[in-house]
Amino acid sequence: MDYKSFLSNAVSVVPSKRQKKWFDTEFYAFVHFTVNTYTGLEWGNGDEDPKIFDPYDLDCDEWVKAVKSAGMKGIVLTAKHHDGFCLWQTETTEHSVKNSNWKNGKGDVVRECAEACRRGGIGFGIYLSPWDRNSKYYGTDKYNDIYAAQLTELLTGYGELFIVWQDNACGEGENGKKQVYDFERFNALIRKYQPGAVIFNDFGPDVRWCGNEAGKARPSEWSVVPSELCYRAENQTSGALVDGSLDGMYCTDKDIGVLSNIQYSKGLVFAPSEFDMSIRKGWFYHENEEPHSLDRLFETYISTVGHNACLNLNIPPMPSGRFDPRDIKRLSELGEKLRKEFGEPTKAEFKKVYEEECGKCVYEASFSNRDVSYVVLSEDLEKGQRIESFKVRRSRCDQFALYCGLTVGNKQICPMPKSPRAKGLDKLYIEITSTRGEVFLKDIVLY
Repeated sequence: MDYKSFLSNAVSVVPSKRQKKWFDTEFYAFVHFTVNTYTGLEWGNGDEDPKIFDPYDLDCDEWVKAVKSAGMKGIVLTAKHHDGFCLWQTETTEHSVKNSNWKNGKGDVVRECAEACRRGGIGFGIYLSPWDRNSKYYGTDKYNDIYAAQLTELLTGYGELFIVWQDNACGEGENGKKQVYDFERFNALIRKYQPGAVIFNDFGPDVRWCGNEAGKARPSEWSVVPSELCYRAENQTSGALVDGSLDGMYCTDKDIGVLSNIQYSKGLVFAPSEFDMSIRKGWFYHENEEPHSLDRLFETYISTVGHNACLNLNIPPMPSGRFDPRDIKRLSELGEKLRKEFGEPTKAEFKKVYEEECGKCVYEASFSNRDVSYVVLSEDLEKGQRIESFKVRRSRCDQFALYCGLTVGNKQICPMPKSPRAKGLDKLYIEITSTRGEVFLKDIVLY
C-alpha cells in the first residue's frame, strides 16, 4: 500500500452513532458502592457478610442532583465489583442485597439509581465486574453462564443504558483461579438488548481505557488506533503501510495513534479513550480522605474532555447511602467554575484560507478588541480524525504562537496564555501545521 492510500484509509475510519452520542455526553459520574464501603477495603475478598450492607439513608436523587451540579450528564453504577456482591435482586447468587438487612432484603440500588437518573434527565449505565471473588464457579465455564445471566438481568430490567462498563480484572495469583472471559458472548448480549449503549473495555469495542486513573492525557489523543490494540472493535480498514508488528501494544503506551505507530497496523479502528479517576484518592468511601482540589479537577476536565476524550469521575457514597457533603460542595464548585469559564461562548466567523507558499490550511477571523481565554476546536468526525498538529496565532507573522497543539478530534480546549498577548485581539488565526488529509473543522468557539 502506498502512503497516499494509507492516509486515505486512516481518515475513512469514523465513529458509530453510539460513539458520537457518547462523545456528546462528555462528562459523567462513576459511583463505586458495595460491601467495601463498610469494610474500608478497595478490593473486597468475596467472603463479606451481606448483612453489613445497609445504606439506611440512600438517596439516589441526591446523587443525581450533585452530579448535575457539576455539569455531568450520566451515572455509571458499580452493580457488582470484584467482591461479587450484587446491588440488585439477582437470581444468580445469594451474595446480594436480598440477603442484606437493608429494606428487609427487598431493596434494589440499581433500580433506585436508574429511576433517579430518569427523573433527573441524565443517562444511566452499569459496571459489572467480570472478576468475582465470591463465586465458587469462578475459573470454570459455568461462571461465564452466570455472568451472562447477570448481564442479561441488568440489560433487560432497568431501561435504557448509555454505557456498559467492563474491565479485564483478574487479580488472582499464579496458583489461584483464572477465568477466561467470553467477551464475544457478553458483547453480543449488550448489542442485542442495549444497541444504543457503548461498551467500555481496555480493548474496545467502542471505548477504550486511557491507560491511567489519574486524569493524565497523552500529548496527542487519537480515536483512530490500531486494531492490534482494540481487537474487539470493528475493523474498518485493512493493510499496513510498512511491514512490522504491533504485538504487545497496550493502553498505557504513549503514542498509540501517531503515524509512526499506525503505519505498521494491519487495520485501523475508531476507539476513543475514556479517562476514569476518583474525586478522592480511593474508589470507595474512606472518611479520612478529602476530595481533590478544585484546581486539579478543573485541570483534569480541560485535559480530558478538552482533549478528545470523555471523563468518568467517581463519587463514592458514604455508608449511609448519601454523598459526603465535602464531595457535594466540590462538585458544585466545579460546576460553577465550568459555567464561569465556558458559559457564554462566542462563535466567531472563521474563514478557511490557504497559504500558497507553504500549502498550509489556515482559519482566520476578525473582530474588535476581544479578550480570549479559550479557543475550542472540533473536527467533523464523520469525515474522520485528520489533524496532527496546529497553532493558534494572533497574527500571521507572530513569532510566538498563543497555543501549540497536536490532535483535535471531538474537542480540543486550548487555554490562552494569561498575559496581554491574548487581550484586545482584533484577529485570530488557526494554522493547521500537519494533517492526514483535507481539514474539516466542525466548530471554532471562543470564550
